[in-house]
Amino acid sequence: CSMTDTQVEGRLRAEPKERFASDENQINLLEAIRELRAEAAPTRRGHKQITLDQWGPVTLVLFAFEKGGSLDDHKAAGRVTIHVLEGELHVRTEGEEYTLGPNMMVVLAPSVRHSVLATQASAMMLSVCLISDALDN
Repeated sequence: CSMTDTQVEGRLRAEPKERFASDENQINLLEAIRELRAEAAPTRRGHKQITLDQWGPVTLVLFAFEKGGSLDDHKAAGRVTIHVLEGELHVRTEGEEYTLGPNMMVVLAPSVRHSVLATQASAMMLSVCLISDALDN
């Protein structure tokens, strides 16, 4: 899937409903990272991101960080995985600080506050599996 093949006038990318419409979708993560970095839009807080897939409670988001790029302290209403594909990220929670390199990941329970800082140009895959109030223990 090439992000540039589906650009729509006035939009950087195709609508999510179009991007996620297929029952099957092969994604080359290295190519997707290159395309994300090459997009004309400026970075925000030193990163760019694209949602690669979203279905039900599960969302997969690819991030490309510049050195010093960050995500402010926040939490999610679901299980979060942060999987580093390239570079090095520091992930800070209220109780720990993790230094993650390529092929390393951290898994966070719902509502764990965390922030992310790229110590060098980096890429990560973020997955979030939202929970309903009924499942929240």
